[in-house]
Amino acid sequence: MCYGLWLNHKGRVLADSFALVVGSAEVWLVSYFSASADIRGWLDGHVVADDVIVEDHTAAWRGLALAGTAAPAWLRQAAGVVPPPQGQFVRAGNGFVFRGRRSSGESWEWLAPAVSPPPKCAVLPEISPTTMELMRLADNLPAVPADIGRSDLPHEAGLDVTAVSYTKGCYVGQEVMARLRTGKIRRRLVRVSGPDLSPGPLAPLLQKDKKVGELRSAAADGRGGFLGLAMLTLLGLDPDAPLALAPGTPAAIRPLDHLVKTSP
Repeated sequence: MCYGLWLNHKGRVLADSFALVVGSAEVWLVSYFSASADIRGWLDGHVVADDVIVEDHTAAWRGLALAGTAAPAWLRQAAGVVPPPQGQFVRAGNGFVFRGRRSSGESWEWLAPAVSPPPKCAVLPEISPTTMELMRLADNLPAVPADIGRSDLPHEAGLDVTAVSYTKGCYVGQEVMARLRTGKIRRRLVRVSGPDLSPGPLAPLLQKDKKVGELRSAAADGRGGFLGLAMLTLLGLDPDAPLALAPGTPAAIRPLDHLVKTSP
């Protein structure tokens, strides 16, 4: 099993997915946010073998996301499986259990057909979608294509480390990835925080009334402010200066990650 990106010929990000190789004739693709129609369309346009059949089972499956150090013990009891290490999956009845990407810590996914879905977990506290989103944002885990998409390169979000192979055989976008491996990037997806309630996605971010990026995702942090991910240019950016949402408004949004100014 592996997690990876689907790229176009320019190396731009189209989608992402986990690939669970069940056997030589069966592979399951699982994505949190990328539309199944986009992945299936890419496959239909690039797979040349006559005996490959692509089926969409999204509506017929259900999932349970678990996080925290107590999750493995509950999975052993409820699913009857030993949670696998990173990069592997195990069968749980007619479904699968594998490590997820909800946070950088303990994170697990249990997928099963809707006719026999994963059971509810009464042992672990249930968290809200907002809390789960904050976990993702705090750990700087980009959502594809919301945070990084068709206008972006994997390296701009740090996904070249975890979702791009430099040793795999030929794939679409490989030549661009090889060139970028030793090159410099001019933009970076970083965590940002602000003092007000969450603004909408794709809000422009300004520095001295000049646009230097845009907010891609944001969620209220429960303390009257917000936490988000923003794509910022490194060209001419003052890494220590705050950002504003509109000309003439207070600059109160600050990057939480280290940035280095890049010369043109």
